Amino acid sequence: MSQSSTQAWQFSAAGQPLYLSDKELPAPGPGQILVANEAIGVNPVDWKFIDNNPINWCAGHTPGVDGAGIVRATGEGVDETLVGQTVAYHHNLAENGSFAKHTILYPERVLRVPDGLSAVVAAALPCPLLTAWLAFSKIPTLEGASVLVTGMGAVNKLLVQILKTHGFNVHVLSGSLTAKQAKTLGVTKIFRNFPTQGNYFALFDANGPDVAKALMPLLQSNGHVVSILGRIERPVDAPFTRTISYHEVALGALHTYGDRYQWDRLVIDGEALLEKIVEAQIRIEAPAVFSFNALNDALKFSKTQKQKAVVVVN
Repeated sequence: MSQSSTQAWQFSAAGQPLYLSDKELPAPGPGQILVANEAIGVNPVDWKFIDNNPINWCAGHTPGVDGAGIVRATGEGVDETLVGQTVAYHHNLAENGSFAKHTILYPERVLRVPDGLSAVVAAALPCPLLTAWLAFSKIPTLEGASVLVTGMGAVNKLLVQILKTHGFNVHVLSGSLTAKQAKTLGVTKIFRNFPTQGNYFALFDANGPDVAKALMPLLQSNGHVVSILGRIERPVDAPFTRTISYHEVALGALHTYGDRYQWDRLVIDGEALLEKIVEAQIRIEAPAVFSFNALNDALKFSKTQKQKAVVVVN
């Protein structure tokens, strides 16, 4: 394959495996950069969109939201000193994504990878880490307040640590989190079944709106419910009673509705979180690693094992 060519995994139809093709190496346009991916993160949103195609991808679309790699070229109007820097990113689902050896990105939406963080680890982080941060950012910091977190996937394992470092007393509802894991993450109490009593400042839910609604009686007046999976369409309580605040989190929507200021702020916060991971202030689980040619296997692993997978580009 010549230097003018690359390879990308492409979508054919909903529910079908991706196929690998040779493609012309894309050139960055004005305000864009070209990144040579070193590693690709696999997230539930990837296989969900491949299975169902909710935004009507055309055949030949390259999926993938997360990746990490080296900036190889810049388009017009972009600082050329970016070339050679290692970055991690979360990309727009509507555009050709990370499931390729090269990806076109926007420089204001990438995170600089700090020294001491490998591309494999960095590629596993943008979607869950930035989602966790957006969820945390929905509520005011109230040191000592108790919060309840449901669903202990990759996002919430990061979220509970962020909450803990900001002084919250964190309880979780989980059938899988072990006592040892809870201690490492800073969780003070695990519920295996729905709690029947509580006085929580906030509820962070990643199990869906039905679970969130069932747990809302445990919120105190002026409390918060933060929906990470789905949303509560209508308020549960009557107006002017407990005055619960409802929040929804959708990192992908920021690509369409976010402005430059919001992206600048998120990138600054994201890079600070990456530094905390290097310093072991935030702990992460090592992802399962697959080769580039086994990307479909990585998607299947993510779907069936509910664990983080990363594909190494070689």
